[in-house]
Amino acid sequence: MKKHFDLVQRVDFIKELSRGQKVLHLGCTNFPYTEDSIKNNMLLHFELEKIAGDIYGFDFDRRGLEILKNAGSEKLFQADLEHLENVQLSETFDVIIAGEMLEHLSNPGLFLDGVKRFMHDDSKLIITTINAYCAMRFLIYSLRGKGGQNEPVHPDHVSYFSFKTLSLMLEREGLELKEFCFYDIGKEHRPFNRWFYNLFNDICVRISPQLSDGIIAVASLK
Repeated sequence: MKKHFDLVQRVDFIKELSRGQKVLHLGCTNFPYTEDSIKNNMLLHFELEKIAGDIYGFDFDRRGLEILKNAGSEKLFQADLEHLENVQLSETFDVIIAGEMLEHLSNPGLFLDGVKRFMHDDSKLIITTINAYCAMRFLIYSLRGKGGQNEPVHPDHVSYFSFKTLSLMLEREGLELKEFCFYDIGKEHRPFNRWFYNLFNDICVRISPQLSDGIIAVASLK
């Protein structure tokens, strides 16, 4: 693995590894933002359907799954990501995408242990999640923290990760880290940020990529 980790665009990275592969997309609906994502052409699952050789989707939110089914998506399963042993599916996948969901789970170790049943020896598990050391969020917290009570944190997030903490979690659950990188603010998200937040981010990641928006880990079975 590289000593200096690359700075990439998250969606481009995922699409490149998924092209032509048999893909399992976890958290595929982006619920409760499913309809907004579709309206703004930002739903990743639709993009993956265009390029994957075959694609399945798991999500816990029944309403989001119904929206995708009505839009023409197939092979969708309602699934509790912390109890994947309950999913009635006996398949393995070349690529499994766990995008922006690890930070929502109360027991991420249960997820990592459970997802192994869908992996074969050459499977790639792609995890993308929030960077614990994101400079832009530190700036927002400094300016708008109200003495510490007002954090720039998604209301459903329970944990943030770094290279060290995510590596250790993967190791504990019998997975091997194969590749690690940082991802920058998505091109699709920049228009929704204040311009000076984007500028501050760009200066910081140019100097130190480890201050970026998020992190990506690619893991395999040991």
